[in-house]
Amino acid sequence: MERILDELDGKEVSQWLWEPTAEWIAKTNVARFMGKLGIATREEFLAYSSEKLEEFWARMVRETGIHWSEPYRQVLDTSRGVEWAQWFAGGKLNITENCLDRHVASGNTAIFWEGEDQAVRSLTFDELAADVNRLANALRGLGLNPGDRVALVMPMIPEVVTILYACFKLGVIVVPIFAGFGAGAIATRLQDSGARVVFTADHLQRRGKLIPLKEKVDHALEKAPCVEKTIVYRYHGGDVAWTPGRDLWWDDAVRGQSAECDSLPMESEGQAFILYTSGTTGKPKGTIHTHAGCLAQMSKEIYLAFDHQPGDRFFWLSDIGWMMGPWTIIGNHHFGGTIFLYDGAPDYPTPARIWQMIERHGITTFGISPTAIRLLMRAGPPKENLSSLRLLGSTGEPWDDTSYLWFFEHVGGRRAPIINISGGTEIVGSFLFPLPIQPLKLSTLGAPAPGMATEVIDEAGNPVRGKMGYLVCTKPAPSMTRGVWGDPERYIETYWSRWKGYWYHGDWASVDEDGCWFLHGRADESMNVAGRKVGPAEVEDALIEHPAVSEAAVIGVPDELKGEGIVAFVVTRHGQAPGKPLFDALAAHLVESLGPTFRPNAIHSVGELPKTQSGKIVRRLIRQKYLGEPLGDLSTVANPDALDSFGSVSQLK
Repeated sequence: MERILDELDGKEVSQWLWEPTAEWIAKTNVARFMGKLGIATREEFLAYSSEKLEEFWARMVRETGIHWSEPYRQVLDTSRGVEWAQWFAGGKLNITENCLDRHVASGNTAIFWEGEDQAVRSLTFDELAADVNRLANALRGLGLNPGDRVALVMPMIPEVVTILYACFKLGVIVVPIFAGFGAGAIATRLQDSGARVVFTADHLQRRGKLIPLKEKVDHALEKAPCVEKTIVYRYHGGDVAWTPGRDLWWDDAVRGQSAECDSLPMESEGQAFILYTSGTTGKPKGTIHTHAGCLAQMSKEIYLAFDHQPGDRFFWLSDIGWMMGPWTIIGNHHFGGTIFLYDGAPDYPTPARIWQMIERHGITTFGISPTAIRLLMRAGPPKENLSSLRLLGSTGEPWDDTSYLWFFEHVGGRRAPIINISGGTEIVGSFLFPLPIQPLKLSTLGAPAPGMATEVIDEAGNPVRGKMGYLVCTKPAPSMTRGVWGDPERYIETYWSRWKGYWYHGDWASVDEDGCWFLHGRADESMNVAGRKVGPAEVEDALIEHPAVSEAAVIGVPDELKGEGIVAFVVTRHGQAPGKPLFDALAAHLVESLGPTFRPNAIHSVGELPKTQSGKIVRRLIRQKYLGEPLGDLSTVANPDALDSFGSVSQLK
């Protein structure tokens, strides 16, 4: 059997890094579900789930116990085309009823929370329900109706869960926004969604420093006049600027409100979320997700991939503005499970912080990004007792083998499998994940997720094995976005136009001789910076907003810590002298607009950008030239000589 050198301790490990025992397999949810279906092997199960798609999803939502206020009459309706598939037609349900209302009498703890300053809180389901109902009644009192949008730019505190469930209860659409974004990125998402209300807090705390969150949101609201009310949570205290008539303290909003409020039965296709993701062109895309789609996909993944068991404590290091935040909450609370939330830096006050919380709170399932592991592993292996961990999780970007091995060895103790999942904001779930009944290789994603007809194809649309190809989905899935908010044409162009009838996700993938699936980064031009996807157009637009810049192009380049970093090229306006002061100002401008995650690794000044005859910047060729890779065909480039300077530019920042 092929051997791989374990660089961590000099031991050799087999090609199969982890193999489940028969006893382990027998206790899993997926094994029990396969038994009910009369299916003996994982391969047969995956084939059944994609070939008999409607039957699988009907059995799946019954297995996970989704409650319908009115039963659906048809699992899948593609009468408008696969691009506009509708799921569980005729049914009615509500995320809040499934994830909260029916668990009130359980007595279970819904949330454990810890802040960076080591403050701790916990909420049972009945306590959470009372908070949710008061807030829902307050929102109704503000005149919000089903279909209105409410945004949140919040720290990762229990109140984010309250906001989600209060909005879902009323049929109001939630727009979560990453609190680490700059004011410009927040404003773009508020204005595009047409949010009437935004939730925020007075301050954030990171690495012991207070960050004025409301002040940043106030700056964003200068470009988002659609917002009528700002509800502010008192978190760290201190003075904040106040706009009478618009701003409202959370405490004042909920004071005197009833702790009773029924959840509105929503059509299966009723909209629950708008989650923003970036593309290669234009402004960020608002992906639209439904009550039934979210529940079906998220509950399936927590049940099958993460093998939800009573007594689990589930912790995924994420912000509410990223898909994994709502996914964690909805997927686990659907089963009445307990989640752990942390608001703070993962390595503060020491790199041991995460491991201490896992030990302190008895976490059983822990998920994290490869970038965060690369950061934490610099301090050496954890010294804490992590024996409570049963499963590990990861997502956001491809692994490197060294970091994956370190996570498996030193966090999981070589006994907890890494459930490495990959999907995206556009499907609020996964195209790929390993099931906990299969052996694992280094850095693998296992295989297609059950119910997802995932494939790797070549340029002609033919399946390929043993080499890289494009990751696609050949059939619709319940959680696929129902479009791009306000731009249906862009939705079709982005996801369905490259191969007719196939959803194209923009990733490179491969399948090896043993049927193990792997990802190899983005096949399109979007960048994955520390697990955060950003489109080049959004970064370029922010650069061009600076008065010194007339044109800009950005590319993603390999980065040892973040996986991928941003390198920018700018054409300065007449009279603007390139130099360190200007490039310091441009870097600061990007941080102000987009947030510190997207600070560029380097900024370069060039005389012109290479473009096609139609004026499109050829970022792919810029990247190849910058990295010293062969360029290939230049026939579509109108000014190929412009590329000459990209291989010899001097780093200015």
